[in-house]
Amino acid sequence: MSAQEPSQEWSAAAVLAELQVSGSQENRAGMARFGIDASSAFGVPMSVLRPLARRIGMSPQLADELWETGRHEARLLAILLTPPESLAPDRAMAWMEDIRSWDLCDQFANVLARRPGSDQLVPVLVADEREFVRRAGFALMAWRAVHAKTVPDTEFLNYLNLIRAQSTDERNFVWKAVHWALRQIGKRSAALHDPALDLSRQLCESQNKTSRRIGREAQKELSSEKVLTRLKAAGAVGHSIVALLLPWRLRRAMR
Repeated sequence: MSAQEPSQEWSAAAVLAELQVSGSQENRAGMARFGIDASSAFGVPMSVLRPLARRIGMSPQLADELWETGRHEARLLAILLTPPESLAPDRAMAWMEDIRSWDLCDQFANVLARRPGSDQLVPVLVADEREFVRRAGFALMAWRAVHAKTVPDTEFLNYLNLIRAQSTDERNFVWKAVHWALRQIGKRSAALHDPALDLSRQLCESQNKTSRRIGREAQKELSSEKVLTRLKAAGAVGHSIVALLLPWRLRRAMR
């Protein structure tokens, strides 16, 4: 059976029936506590959706049918059933129009980031004023820093200007994604760590409170011993890291 042709067992109706019996009011309430609109949700956790996606297998056709249902977990499952190569820009942007929650946004970006050429969508998404579309742009940056292992670091250096420009967006789901992207870029390689840490320090000095918050949170992680140790193991670290560590080591020695 082709991945493009779902079996009769896994028609959209069969999947919805499976989701119906797997959901619970308790999980719906939990989703709401985490800022997810559960009005169209069954209340099915990702710990159930992921194994279900593996049982069904990749199927862009079934994914489209599930997306059209408008049900929250059906759309999460649609994302999991879609191979990255099937998320062409027109399809990606069509789905993006419907996304109104951070979990759908981040799962969508996770798949999209694995598609070669998805970097071209980053500036388009970031420039959009809509909250979850802009979040998707920064989530895509963060996921590409993880998944796009063979692309040059110059791609991510170019993103730092976008991060700086949008660091004043105080909307909760945007600033958290900006912060996430900055941290992931800084952790990608030793070559990117210094520029990302430098931007974090600059944001800490900003007159804008959201920029300062992003800067503080990013600087805290990027200057952590855990991150520095991992980067050092991966290759030589910049001189600024040594300078950063020196005062901390002196304070520790004096305890």
